[in-house]
Amino acid sequence: MRFLIRFSYDGTIYHGFQIQPGLPTIEEELKKALTKVNNNIPTNPVATGRTDHGVHALCQYAHADLAVNITENKLKRALNSNLPPDIHVISTKIVDNNFHARYAVQSKEYKYYLNMGEYNPLERNYVFQYNHELNISAIKEGIRYFIGEHDFRAFVTENKDKENCVRTITVAKVEEQDNILIFTFKGTGFLRYQVRNMVGLLIRVGENKISPETVEKILVSKDRTKSGKTAPPEGLYLTNVEY
Repeated sequence: MRFLIRFSYDGTIYHGFQIQPGLPTIEEELKKALTKVNNNIPTNPVATGRTDHGVHALCQYAHADLAVNITENKLKRALNSNLPPDIHVISTKIVDNNFHARYAVQSKEYKYYLNMGEYNPLERNYVFQYNHELNISAIKEGIRYFIGEHDFRAFVTENKDKENCVRTITVAKVEEQDNILIFTFKGTGFLRYQVRNMVGLLIRVGENKISPETVEKILVSKDRTKSGKTAPPEGLYLTNVEY
């Protein structure tokens, strides 16, 4: 049977989702738990996509094929019993054998959290401790240029290896809550480092180093060298996936 697994994780100690030899990863822990539940038959999860070192997920999905006869609720309990406490299965669901956790995705949502206030050591792994004021009005003006269908080659670190960098963003906004800036991006899909690179550029806008209109110019240029630094990973969360 094929199961769709919804899970969340704290990415602080992991070197991203994808398995890397000799390094702790989310995929490795999930594979070990699935294999144990599946009578020690090696079982590979197929996720909606990968997250990078230090990035978190409130809502991630993966499908897996199991040979054992097990109910959805029992699978959830069994997986959580075999996963470390920083990875948690929220739900499991039996799906058609043709269902694919990656290719069936309709949209993804990411949020990025940035602290403009006093440094908070308790949140250093979960909120980017920028600790300076930013021009929020300018950021709000600049972020709107990301909405729509664009070639995001200027915001993809590995753009030389990407033939198609066209994606559609339906939501791009920023809000402030108690000195915390919350960037929200929702779209059909995102390339590696894309969200962090977009946030990095918006920080420059908020520092008044470039104008909001420059965001559009850099987007059109398709030149990664113009978009500046990549925002740190700890503020980034995969918050929702829709099928």
